[in-house]
Amino acid sequence: MQPAQTKQLDLAALKNYLLDHAYDEMFAGPGQLHDHYGPLLEHFSSLPGDELQRRKQAADLSFLNQGITFTVYGRNEGTEKIFPYDLLPRIITSAEWEKVERGLAQRITALNLFLKDIYTEGRILKDGIVPREVVYSCKQFRRQMVGLQVPRNVYIAICGTDLIRLENGEFVVLEDNLRVPSGVSYMLTNRRVMKRIFPQLFRGYNVRPIEQYTQLLLGTLRSLAPEGRPEPNIVLLSPGVFNSAYYEHAYLARQMGIELVEGRDMVTHDNIVYMRTTSGLRRVDVIYRRVDDDFIDPLAFRGDSILGVSGLFNAYRAGNVTLANAFGTGVADDKALYAYVPDIIQYYLGEEAVLKNVQTYLMSRPKERQHALANLDKLVVKAVGESGGYGMLIGPQSTAAQRADFAKKIEADPRNYIAQPTISFSRAPCLIGDSLEPRHVDLRPYVLYGDKVTIVPGGLTRVALTRGSLVVNSSQGGGSKDTWVLSQ
Repeated sequence: MQPAQTKQLDLAALKNYLLDHAYDEMFAGPGQLHDHYGPLLEHFSSLPGDELQRRKQAADLSFLNQGITFTVYGRNEGTEKIFPYDLLPRIITSAEWEKVERGLAQRITALNLFLKDIYTEGRILKDGIVPREVVYSCKQFRRQMVGLQVPRNVYIAICGTDLIRLENGEFVVLEDNLRVPSGVSYMLTNRRVMKRIFPQLFRGYNVRPIEQYTQLLLGTLRSLAPEGRPEPNIVLLSPGVFNSAYYEHAYLARQMGIELVEGRDMVTHDNIVYMRTTSGLRRVDVIYRRVDDDFIDPLAFRGDSILGVSGLFNAYRAGNVTLANAFGTGVADDKALYAYVPDIIQYYLGEEAVLKNVQTYLMSRPKERQHALANLDKLVVKAVGESGGYGMLIGPQSTAAQRADFAKKIEADPRNYIAQPTISFSRAPCLIGDSLEPRHVDLRPYVLYGDKVTIVPGGLTRVALTRGSLVVNSSQGGGSKDTWVLSQ
């Protein structure tokens, strides 16, 4: 952390900016501004209130015109929402980012080795580092993958890891997203909008670029192509327009210059995958899939799926097509397996984890379950296979009835739940009306793994826009902001 400078601030916009025990991204303490936030606050304080609102409206209009929406399920007032965007960027110093980058590279390397091991030799299971029952009881473990040779031994090519800051400012891992990680299109469009709305401020900060992500992604996918396919045909497989992330699927396919396809657009013949085109069938070599395992091949997994491609798994097993990410990667982002990741890193790499985990109680362990059940009002309880803020109990914000309901669920299926302390993770300044107020934020950097590990400097900063809320997911009322990693 760079040293903070003391600066007396007399800014009407900060009248509602209250500090508490959570780490604040902008202030080191009352009146103590972190150096790297000085020019930002100075710039914003120099603008009249109506100018800020005008730029906010310009940003919202830009998102609307680009169709940047997400889908909220289970709401009566409509499902399509413009993605909420906050004008103030979240700023990370180069020193802070260097540690984050090392930690993420270490983590994806170890998790790839873990997946290769459990689907082949199973050494880590024989040595008792990770219990067999944790792996084999995971709903995402695919027995069809046992003994199968994965191209380049890369199971996880694309990862989005969620980080939070503790009260001392340390970044820790909240969870890994290894199956079909989403949100990278919002990271890229946030940056594009920010550069257009605040060009002078952006230039003055010497921010490291992220625009190269889609070409890095394309290069990663190319590097995983089957042998003998020097000019691979790469497609992005989407569930279709009714999926909550369809905007992102279309955006990434367009940026990479590859075809966006659905399961009905492809067919397999003699264990080779083809896509239908107006000029006939064309072979497919690499599939960047945004469809979960269960739905991707009705012959291998769920027989009632209409989203996938019949015979795709056999073509994959024959080595004629590569999928990113591989089948069965979900076992490594199971929230119960998360508790073992520091041990996994030590086992395969002989290193301490650069980025620590949040303390996690496994409900499958009787003592830890008893502790959690006695302290549900203080803990966060999560279902191991859920995402998007669903299947979760935030103890301090829950009712007695909700806690009683979760206690029954835990007792009925302990393997399906974990518990963690309620962490008041860091807060960053946000434009709320005509004033600046702190809101809780997390960070999802995106990691690519092909010939090498590549991480663009930044990520998607998600914001809990509701005052006091700890839930940053867009489906639960959250938004996002641009993330600036400084060059020096």
